[in-house]
Amino acid sequence: MSYIALAQNTKEDYLEAHNKARAEVGVDPLKWNDTLAAYALKYGHSMIPKNCEMEHSMGPYGENLAGGSGAMSGRDAVNMWVGEKPFYDPNSGECVDGCLHYTQVVWRSSTDLGCARVKCLNDAVFIICNYYPIGNVYGEKPY
Repeated sequence: MSYIALAQNTKEDYLEAHNKARAEVGVDPLKWNDTLAAYALKYGHSMIPKNCEMEHSMGPYGENLAGGSGAMSGRDAVNMWVGEKPFYDPNSGECVDGCLHYTQVVWRSSTDLGCARVKCLNDAVFIICNYYPIGNVYGEKPY
């Protein structure tokens, strides 16, 4: 089975890490959505033969991707995305040096989250989180 549901990769881990970042900027918490999680898992499985290249699904949802060693957890991925916060200028709404993963995490109008983690053929992992409604709308601020 390629989906790995270890203690550090539960839906609660994904939600807690996301919602901590959202609370810091006064945004309502996300709730888990099984449809989004199934979409993420299906997409993750489709990428296994491609050695889990960092390529977005171009689907109907907002999406963050992460890849790393087999030890990388879902919480690690979310923390990496949230680590882009210093590159976001809340006054101008601009990303100074790449922060679109962070802005999707804290996008005010996104209400639902679903994530998956798959093991790739090269023993790396591929982590996918999908968001509904989609965030990072051009010309809008995340919060």
